[in-house]
Amino acid sequence: MEKVRFGIIGLGNQGSMYAVHLFGAGKIENGVVTAMCDINPAKIEAIKNRPGFEDKAYFENYIEMLDSGLIDAALIEVPHYLHPEMVIACLERGINVICEKPAGVYTKHVREMNEAAEKSGARFAMMFNQRTNCLYRKMREIIADGGIGELQRVTWIITDWYRTQKYYDSGSWRATWDGEGGGVLINQCPHQLDLVQWVVGKLPVAVRGFCEYGKWHDIEVEDEVTAFFKYDNGATGVFITTTGETPGTNRFEVSGTGGKLVCENGALKWYKNKMDSQVFSKTCEQGFSVPGAEPITVETDGKNPQHEGIINNFANAILGLEPQFVDGREGIRGVELMNAIELSGWKNGEEISLPVNEEEYLGYLNAHRKISRYKKADDNAVADTTGTFESKKI
Repeated sequence: MEKVRFGIIGLGNQGSMYAVHLFGAGKIENGVVTAMCDINPAKIEAIKNRPGFEDKAYFENYIEMLDSGLIDAALIEVPHYLHPEMVIACLERGINVICEKPAGVYTKHVREMNEAAEKSGARFAMMFNQRTNCLYRKMREIIADGGIGELQRVTWIITDWYRTQKYYDSGSWRATWDGEGGGVLINQCPHQLDLVQWVVGKLPVAVRGFCEYGKWHDIEVEDEVTAFFKYDNGATGVFITTTGETPGTNRFEVSGTGGKLVCENGALKWYKNKMDSQVFSKTCEQGFSVPGAEPITVETDGKNPQHEGIINNFANAILGLEPQFVDGREGIRGVELMNAIELSGWKNGEEISLPVNEEEYLGYLNAHRKISRYKKADDNAVADTTGTFESKKI
């Protein structure tokens, strides 16, 4: 094939953005949209009436699109609960697929998706566009190379997600247990929950989560979270997030015996200890001395292609032009962390070991779903989200 034929399932905010601002603008070099699907005819009409989209194939049933023979790859852009089943449907048909974050709402479902990926010859990726950020890629490289020594502490304050009540009222499914499966953890933070383990190189072994449900908004899910991490070597971590605070902060700090990395305000700084702190502690003859650190403003390759980069890489990988950057099976790690934090929150901050007890989590989730309430909202509306994720690039 000369170009990969993509189909988009879901023409809401994200699916429409990909169609119009990426494919429609010619930013996907070796890919083209040939078909699109949404269960809402109004959303199909909104895309179909745009210049350049009149000749595409449109479907209201995604299975019909998958079986049409018109696509080589699919983009899954639908509410979270549907991600695994749609990915599985693609993989079973040999259709390559990129799934929007998160991989799913609960690990049991995601694990079934990963099992399908193991059996399929098709390619599977997650839309972890934040992994393309040169700052996070450099952090991962320095840590993997031993640049901060033994891990001691991980701290991420990510509170620049401010949302108004109007945002939450924009969809009947939004911010409900039955429609979305959670709040700030599952909607805004899947990228950070992926990055916090991808950059550091491992997941915590246990977490405690303190979640506030509808603290700042009229919603039933969490809009403020403080989580504590415990790692296998005794290192600890803190993860703080909310959609109710402004001005917010985005500061990611990873400390070790060899120094620390601080990612904030579009820059990465490396405070490199002149001697490992534990070695210095055991050999120094003075009680108040410190080994000293060299502050380094880290140079990167400057590349940060985001969604465009993930889709271009995926198309090129299908064509055999370059290796695939993100393995979709890795999506379960962030869901694992999210589930553990949420379960701890439901259990009043009790420590939860990873891997999380899948049946226990699902039991709590289903109990919340039974009493979940959908809101009255205009589900025909599509918001322009271009630029709204820019601050998360740092």
